[in-house]
Amino acid sequence: MDVKQPQPPPPSSVKIKRTTSSDNAGSGSIILNKYQLTRLLGRGSFAKVYHARCLDDNKEFAVKVINKTITTIDASMEPRIIREVSAMKRLNHHPNILKLHEVMATKTKIYFVMELAHGGELFTKLNRRGGRFSESTARFYFHQLVSALHFCHQNGVAHRDIKPQNMLLDKDGHLKISDFGLSALPEQLQNGLLHTACGTPAYSAPEVVYRKGYNGAKADAWSCGVILYVFLAGSLPFDDSNLPNMYKAIHRREFQFPDWVSKPARRIINRLLDPNPDTRYSIEELMNTTWFKKSSSMKQEEQSRKKFFGEGILEKESKHMERMNAFDIISMSSGLDLSGLFEAGLNKKEMRFTTNVEVMKVEEKVMKIGKDEGYRVERRKKGGIGLVKGRVVLLMEILEVAKELWLVEFKVVNGGSEFEDCQWKELKSRLKDIVVSWYNDVS
Repeated sequence: MDVKQPQPPPPSSVKIKRTTSSDNAGSGSIILNKYQLTRLLGRGSFAKVYHARCLDDNKEFAVKVINKTITTIDASMEPRIIREVSAMKRLNHHPNILKLHEVMATKTKIYFVMELAHGGELFTKLNRRGGRFSESTARFYFHQLVSALHFCHQNGVAHRDIKPQNMLLDKDGHLKISDFGLSALPEQLQNGLLHTACGTPAYSAPEVVYRKGYNGAKADAWSCGVILYVFLAGSLPFDDSNLPNMYKAIHRREFQFPDWVSKPARRIINRLLDPNPDTRYSIEELMNTTWFKKSSSMKQEEQSRKKFFGEGILEKESKHMERMNAFDIISMSSGLDLSGLFEAGLNKKEMRFTTNVEVMKVEEKVMKIGKDEGYRVERRKKGGIGLVKGRVVLLMEILEVAKELWLVEFKVVNGGSEFEDCQWKELKSRLKDIVVSWYNDVS
């Protein structure tokens, strides 16, 4: 289902229409003498979303209202808004991407006039189907997802937050990709790579989390692998509230398929969930697989869609779903900034950093530091290095997180009250020549 669309020229800048309408936007307000906000549909930290009708033709829209004072308080919001608008303007011509119709502004507010997805989140429909789809239904929606992402990448946009909650349905049950607040544009590339850690942990490629350059299209391909697994298995392949443990499982590829997932689908998922982006399937390679190219007829797809939604139910559900989906449609806060991922939950008895120095050299350096500081050095049977001095026991473990990148973790596993801040500072000072990034400050 590779839909070829005309390539819109990338905008050189984002143009925002100015309006003299009242800044007290709420139900009943009229914006630019054109859109009437009829009712509040949802709210978040940075925006309110209203159902709206166009006074010219009575068409329905979702309007996101952002208070400009937020962009003043949070300096990261303004470039994010500009990036989201720029991305969506590039992508307005694909049938499986939510459309941005207009952007307007007053002295205190910004208004996004968006397509209203009457069918709600695909995630909601997935839950109503017992948490998983049949393979034919999964392929029907997966085709549309991949087609939309292929179009994004052709136009220089990486989405970076693909998950079921950002996959919506129109009134006919067709897929609409939404929420480009964390998307990346070509101007963000450094030496052809992206460097911002962002996304939702369970759906984000491992290389995105660790502060090293990555390919945005390959990161989106990983998310496709997670999505296809969720569609078919009814659960996440990797799901652990302890994020370092989850990434250990990712790099050891510790996930299992339910018996009902077919072998061809397993091969696709295995190639997408490859922690090494260099050998992971690209979107183009995925689209050339036999499993992906196996396409049911339009009649069969329509029957599958009707079976999924239920004859005569869709129209009734759409009005009900309007009030459920609007903030999820265009909220910019559904993604999670992962830049401080490994700081969460850490204290002065733990320290982590990434390194591109090979494991053996890291171990040799730690053992030398330990001996110089009067520790007894022990190699642990289950892996890792132990440093022992009196009651104090330090444990160091190394986890491969990407090609030629390792996460090194130090923990005080005994005698914490006797291990002082100055000792962390000394250790940190002696390790600095092998560190790519620290993940908590012990100074």
